[in-house]
Amino acid sequence: MNLQFTGSSDYVVSEGLMDTVNIAMALQKPLLVKGEPGTGKTMLAKAIADALGKELVIWNIKSTTKAQDGLYVYDVVQRLYDSQFGTSGVDDIAKYIKMGKLGEAFGSEEQVVLLIDEIDKADLEFPNDLLWELDQMEFYIPETKETIRAKSRPIVIITSNAEKELPDAFLRRCIFHYIEFPDAEQMEKIVNVHFDKIDETLLEQTMNAFYEVRDLPKLEKKPSTSELIDWITALTISGIDPEKIATELPFAGVLLKKDKDVDIAKESWDEKKAKAAKEANQ
Repeated sequence: MNLQFTGSSDYVVSEGLMDTVNIAMALQKPLLVKGEPGTGKTMLAKAIADALGKELVIWNIKSTTKAQDGLYVYDVVQRLYDSQFGTSGVDDIAKYIKMGKLGEAFGSEEQVVLLIDEIDKADLEFPNDLLWELDQMEFYIPETKETIRAKSRPIVIITSNAEKELPDAFLRRCIFHYIEFPDAEQMEKIVNVHFDKIDETLLEQTMNAFYEVRDLPKLEKKPSTSELIDWITALTISGIDPEKIATELPFAGVLLKKDKDVDIAKESWDEKKAKAAKEANQ
């Protein structure tokens, strides 16, 4: 069956990204998605799974993660412990084999969506160590002399924050898409997904302030979509006058997460406030 991803009710997807997802599925290749934090890379996999009615298997990558972790783990310590206490079945090595996330995806009776999240957090050899498994959709367990093959080839989504370059051999095996940070029009659609009803003045003021903050020079961490959603929530709960956003930047600590960035934003807003007051007195 030729699957087609057409977006979902709670995920705003561009036409370019939608087309790339469908190309990756048609070619049965992993989709590598890059973009700055907050552009919806991780949520894309969930949206695909929801839209296609498939289970989502998530492999969260850390700096200490090894490729082997995603295949299987042989609990030799537990087997040794059981042998010392005379536990029955200790000769059955298969009892001590636990599948990792890649193993789970391969073993599923139905096709799943496999998310390998933030692959660039691992060491440089990590992507290369998965070349065979992602190409052939199988791996070998020497302890049991068994080859695990995917019963149904999973839809593989791989995300990267571009913290480090990925090996060329790995990149050749992927379909690539860079998610640009949403422009104001697309961001408004995203905000409307999260809020059933939002005051138009509040939306206009927060959107203007949000992109103005992102354009400030020397910010260490620009606010992302999730911070904007949290900020609008905080402003809504507080019942603050939306007109104050233009001159006071309330709850700046919800939008910005570094002391230096908060200071830069407040300094800019203080200058705006002083300028507005000067113009009002003229």
